[in-house]
Amino acid sequence: TFRARLEIADKITPAQMHAVNAAMERAVGETALKLESQMILLATAVSGAPFLGLLGTAWGVMDTFTGVAGAGSANLAAMAPGVSAALITTVTGLLVAIPAMFGYNWLVTTLRGMIVELDNFAAELSSAVEHKYVDHGERRKF
Repeated sequence: TFRARLEIADKITPAQMHAVNAAMERAVGETALKLESQMILLATAVSGAPFLGLLGTAWGVMDTFTGVAGAGSANLAAMAPGVSAALITTVTGLLVAIPAMFGYNWLVTTLRGMIVELDNFAAELSSAVEHKYVDHGERRKF
């Protein structure tokens, strides 16, 4: 079995242990990058959606004012539908950004916790392996 082979295996050198540590650090880093790779989509939704909503609102209000100027009369009945339609883009942008913000913050917090757990596990594993399987050249006293 694997455990039996470990018991009779030769100890490794500190340089070999350094290579093991480097491999574990690289694996933790690659895992962290993989977990965070799609977070840019939520971050873009959080920051970009309100601006797109504001752009649509400004455009709609300008269009409404253009229609009022063409008609020659500025009354509430003529302006209200256009302004109301223009504000729909702001509401839509906020309906996208607000849940995306909560989701982003939750995911960031969760991912940070997972990465800390991975780092801690790698450090504990490294310590255990080094304690049991690394030859530091110490001589036993008889």
